[in-house]
Order: sequence, then structure tokens, then C-alpha cells
Amino acid sequence: MQNNVMKACVFWLCWMLANWTLADTAPIIRYDSIHHPLIGEQGMVVSQHHLASQVGAEILEQGGNAVDAAVAVGFSLAVVLPRAGNLGGGGFMLVHLAEENKTLALDYREMAPAAAHRDMFLNAEGAVDKNRVRFSHSAAGVPGTVAGLVHAQQRYGKLKLKQVMAPAIKLADKGFAVTHDLADKLAAYKHLKRNPATLKAYYKPDGNSYAAGEVLRQKDLAWSLRQIQRYGESAFYRGKIADKIVAEMERAGGLITREDLLAYRVVERQPVAGNYRGLGVVSMPPPSSGGVHLLQMLNTLETFPMEEAGVGSSRSIHWMVEAMKWAYADRSKYLGDPDFVDVPVKELIAKGYGQAIARRIHGDRATPSAQISPGLKGSDESRDTTHYSVMDADGNAVSNTYTLNFSFGSGITVPGTGILLNNEMDDFSAKPGAPNAYGLIGAEANSIQPKKRPLSSMTPTMVFKDGKPFLVTGSPGGSRIITTVLQVLVNVMDHGLNVAEAVHTPRFHHQWQPDKLFMEPGFSVDTQTLLTQKGHEVQRVRTMGSAQSILWQNGLFYGAADPRRPDSGAVAPK
Repeated sequence: MQNNVMKACVFWLCWMLANWTLADTAPIIRYDSIHHPLIGEQGMVVSQHHLASQVGAEILEQGGNAVDAAVAVGFSLAVVLPRAGNLGGGGFMLVHLAEENKTLALDYREMAPAAAHRDMFLNAEGAVDKNRVRFSHSAAGVPGTVAGLVHAQQRYGKLKLKQVMAPAIKLADKGFAVTHDLADKLAAYKHLKRNPATLKAYYKPDGNSYAAGEVLRQKDLAWSLRQIQRYGESAFYRGKIADKIVAEMERAGGLITREDLLAYRVVERQPVAGNYRGLGVVSMPPPSSGGVHLLQMLNTLETFPMEEAGVGSSRSIHWMVEAMKWAYADRSKYLGDPDFVDVPVKELIAKGYGQAIARRIHGDRATPSAQISPGLKGSDESRDTTHYSVMDADGNAVSNTYTLNFSFGSGITVPGTGILLNNEMDDFSAKPGAPNAYGLIGAEANSIQPKKRPLSSMTPTMVFKDGKPFLVTGSPGGSRIITTVLQVLVNVMDHGLNVAEAVHTPRFHHQWQPDKLFMEPGFSVDTQTLLTQKGHEVQRVRTMGSAQSILWQNGLFYGAADPRRPDSGAVAPK
């Protein structure tokens, strides 16, 4: 009798472990997957460097909200991830404020200096001078990162800026252990040594690279961070940091003046919003192209049975690739800074337009890019940009993507500041119709003009379920940002993958021109063969993006740090 009772108890316990679900029947941990996210109860921080994620979690533990944590992460990444985290670049932040049930888009993208003009990077033959547009002082747009982070924290944070910035200052002043990834990049990017201030900031006194495990201290950067901690954004745009930036520009023939720095402004914009299979999708508006074309592609894909086709199948990939082609064709013509050009956002994200594109997609045959043109009537990826996501226990959320453009930007550091300059002027159409460093083609809408913001692919995004943030994500990756975010969303919303599976799944990309389907490692030879038979020109490439993502469900936070970046980390506050 006792034996039978014990057997019944064991059976009941096993059944409970296998089938226990919470209110909405979703299990906390699924044992039918080999990919598992980190689970937190009080919030989650996911970024491309585990030290920065730890900083964000500590700020949440100290009573800060998601914005405080996000700003602390942003300043910390400027220290520990110098190739992408930055004070000398710019970006976009999507913020959801739970108490007001409001989502806003902060545009702190770089701006062209007042002396910039349409043909400034053309040589005597009328061709783009690639070295000047990418590696000179003239390549720098007026940085927006400091203004953007301080703007967000002072308006929407809870703590004092001094407290939020303290961890970054400590990391710069006391130093941190160089990772294998950073050591490898500093050794490989030998051109950085050509700039004396960069050599001083990131290499040993003898000019050699740091080895993994050695401590990198950045005294000049610590000074800059202290200036910002004490004086806010004024330190960067009109104070002692500004003095050093202007002096360096005057010395080396750069364009940024004191007046350019004084004129910089953060812009609060209305996010673009749509829905996909009953879920709300909110993303970044122009001058980012990301949100517009993300929604455009989702509207196209909504007409296809994605769940039935299955994740990673040749059918689902084919539909997505064809949708990508049309979106990137439209990007080439219509997108630019909305303060300078009329961007037909409403038309591009209309359900009817997405459905019209879907009707042009053949089920078994690829449409050559030469037969696709912007449809409205009327190279290799850089590992430069970085994205991080934050959610707190009160329901606030931040999705932030910022960049220097290339890895380490132009490679030029402002002496005495530890601040690397961006080379974002390459994101303009230096010559309409000529591809930029990512192979993206732009038109007159993205031509260079004074005080204009260059077009971007950055796509910080949130998905809402029952009016609350359900998924927070984004990615670096140049032209591949938009398609990376698309695949994470489809993996969750169509295929029901947990957030770790959605992030880990192999990725692919098509951007209209060149007419190639880029696929990272992980796809079977059979799948690639089927796609080739449909008419796609498949090209194997290295990994794409770094989608640092958080999913909220059942009152718990599920964090997934993208394994494509070895130093990435998800950290949950205690």
C-alpha cells in the first residue's frame, strides 16, 4: 500500500514538472529546447558586454528605473566596448513609460555640420573619395550620444545623473580586464595606431596591444565622464570637452565648430506603429529607416502561412527574402531626414501596400532585383553599432541602439578626452546612386545638407501584448539590422520560439542590391539547394547582428544575450 502511494506521488510530481503552467499556459522553462533564456523577477538588462549589463542591473537594484539603467549601460559601454559604445557617436532610443502608458522615440542621431554640402566628398573626377568620407576629421557628424543619454535620464529617470554615471567613471578610472574579443580587435585594427590620441588611449605605452586579462585604464575618458557627471550635456557641447573637440577640428581641417555643438538638439519623435497577427509593433521612425521597413515587411508576411511553413524552411525564407527586396528598394528612394524631406511613412506602412507586395511574390521563384523598383506610385557587415534592452519591475522598457558607424568610428580620438569620433557622414548619400560602405544605395532624399541627420538602419523595437511590452529587441549590423530584428520578431510571433531560441536561430539577409541572399552558418545544404533552385544566389557569410532581447511573460523577464558577440550578457537585478 505504502509502495503504491509513493509511486502515485512520484508520478504526480513528474506530471506536475512536465505540465505545470502559469496563468496563460506558457511554461516558465521548456525542456523541449536546448536554448534557455535567463529568468528574472525584478527586471532584466541585456547588452553586448556583461560588465555594462551588470551596471544596469545594479542601477535597478538601487531604485532606478529602466531609463536610469539604460543610460548607465550607455555610458559604461563607452568604456568597455570602445568599438561601438560611445560618447562621440549617436543613436536612437525607444522608451515605454508604464505609468503614462506612452511610448516615445528619442532621436539623438548625429547631424551634419553647418559647413557640410552635397558634393563635399567627391574628388576631381566626380567619384566619392572613400578615405575622406570614412577616415578623416570631415567624416564626423556632430555627436548626439551625450545629449541623448542625458536628455533621457533627466526627463524620464528617477535617480541623479551623478549616481547613474558613477559606475562608468569607475570602469574608466580603475580599469577593467580586457576580454579576448577586445584584445583581438585592437590587435587587428592596426590603423588605429596611426592616430596618436587613439594609440595613447587604447594601447600600451610601448605601442603594443593589450592581451586578454590585462587591465585597460582610460584616464582621459574618465575625465570626460566626470565633466558630464558634473555639468551634464553642457560639458560636451559648450564646456571643456567642446573646447578640445573644436581645437582638434581646427588643427586637422575638420568641419565641426563651436556653433555646431551649441546648435545640437535631441528630437522627440512619434514612433511608427502597426500590428502583426494581433500583437502591437512599435519601432523607430525616420531618420531611421528601420521601423518603417520592419512594418512594411511584416505587413507583407502577414499574408503568408509562416507558422505552417516552419522556422528556417526554404518556403519561409523565400517569402521573407522577397519581402526584404521590396523594402530595401523603397528605402533607396524614399527615406531620409523628415525635417528636410517628405517621407511617405503612412503609405509605406499601410496594410494595403504590404498586401500588394505580397501579390507580386511568386511562391516558387525568386524575382530578380532588376525587376523590382521602388513601388509607391508618386558588402560586408560592420560590427560597429551596438544595441541593448532594459525592462524594470514597474513595466517601463528601453530599447536603445547607438553607434560610431564603423568599428571604432573613424579611428580618430579627440586628444585629452578619450572620445572616438564617428564617421557617420558616410551614411549620407555622398553621391546619390552610389553605394555606401554597406552597399546601400541612397537617393536625393538622403543627400548631404547642413544640420541634416543621415539615414540609418537602426531599429530599436518593442512588441506589445494586451497593451504591455511583451518583447524588447534591436541589433547592430549596418544594413542587416532591419532583417535581423524582423527574424527575431517572426521567430517569436509566428513560430512560437522562446526568446533565446529566437535570438540563436541562424539568420539570412537580402537588401535588393546586390541581388544576393546572404546566409550565416547553420543552414543545411538541403535548404540552401532548395533556395538556389528557386532562383536565389546564395552566399555564405559570417554571423549577422547581435539582437540583445527581453521577453516579458507570466510576470517574469526572460533575457537572451546574443551568442554572436562573445562578451554579451544578460543580468537580472536581485
